[in-house]
Amino acid sequence: MAGFLIFVILLGWGFSWYYDDQIILYVVVGIALLMNIFSYWNSDKIVIKATGARPITRNDHPDLWNVTENLCISVGLPMPKLYIIPESAPNAFATGRNPENSAVVVTSGLLAMLERDELEGVIAHELAHIQNRDTLLMTIVVVLVGFITLLSDFFLRSLFFGGGGGDRGGQARLIMMAVGIALAILSPVVAMIIKMAVSRKREFLADASGALMTRYPEGLANALRKISGYSKPMTKANHATAHLFISNPFGPEAKKGFMNKLFMTHPPVEERIKALLNKEG
Repeated sequence: MAGFLIFVILLGWGFSWYYDDQIILYVVVGIALLMNIFSYWNSDKIVIKATGARPITRNDHPDLWNVTENLCISVGLPMPKLYIIPESAPNAFATGRNPENSAVVVTSGLLAMLERDELEGVIAHELAHIQNRDTLLMTIVVVLVGFITLLSDFFLRSLFFGGGGGDRGGQARLIMMAVGIALAILSPVVAMIIKMAVSRKREFLADASGALMTRYPEGLANALRKISGYSKPMTKANHATAHLFISNPFGPEAKKGFMNKLFMTHPPVEERIKALLNKEG
């Protein structure tokens, strides 16, 4: 969040310099602060709505409810809200700013595919994210990255379609146009770097913490095999929320290519399974 504020201040300074209006910097910084506050309180709701998830009760899915409730009791966590996405691709994620205001979201495909011990492993993994406070950062990132991208895009459009520049000569205008183009090109990269603030090690930690909850690491290992073996992407796959899920929502084909491997937000499934089962090599 501090890095986000610094980056936005730099963008605001660029705006104010180009348009020769100091008020722009204050407005941009004010919006950034408000976005931080708003995303802290509401980012989980935004993410849940973006994925099309709907809340469920114990009567809707008693097995899922009982598995989650038993795990929460065993580790002293409050019961999170449960949601389901009507989606055949197996996947899941957790969200919420703290354990008292948290939610676990699963797809209907996950419930249909997994055995009870495998489902328990996945839910334990998601509860570990809540317990380790990963969910706060992961959900806030979704809102803040979008704001940075919108700022960069607006700056670039304003450069191309007129306005700004004040009394500065053509050379200054060309320099700022080059900066705007660079920002537009680099903003997706910046977005990926911010997402990677939730490091791959946090996934390993959630796997390990989940295995300690269930005392049966084979359950999560088997679930990861089944989830990663599903060939089709989620119909509502979204780059803004992809890093939240236990597995890449774009499917196994999205893992190919040098750039995708370079910016992966999750460790390879093979490495996670080896770590869970304590295998060498």
